[in-house]
Amino acid sequence: MQNMSSGKSALGLDANVVAGLCYVANFVCYLGVVLSIIVLITDKSNKLARFHAAQSLLLIPLGIVFFVVYMIGFGVSAAIDSALGFPLFMILVMLILVVIGLGIFVMTIIAAVKGFQGQTYKLPIIGNFADSISN
Repeated sequence: MQNMSSGKSALGLDANVVAGLCYVANFVCYLGVVLSIIVLITDKSNKLARFHAAQSLLLIPLGIVFFVVYMIGFGVSAAIDSALGFPLFMILVMLILVVIGLGIFVMTIIAAVKGFQGQTYKLPIIGNFADSISN
């Protein structure tokens, strides 16, 4: 967790603002994806902005995969529970998937806060890969 807030990004904003916006803007029609791609293409010198842009882009597929698993789990558990006659399996699957979804949400918030603070924070699953992309 280095403090790397160094100057401006290629977009004219402070590097820490761009780093945090890469995550937060994803909550508004995935604008963070567009911002992250712009940062990775245009900003060749700012390590902080590039790292958080790469990590934000890697977090999106993780959320999409989770959503697909969530929908499949919902359908399978509904089918099993209709055969059993009570929703025991559906409740278990949904509780597990809600915990995983909240974990992804919390990781996104923590990474955004660290980005706004000008620090690099490697997420457990994708942090090292994002670091190699941003170099």
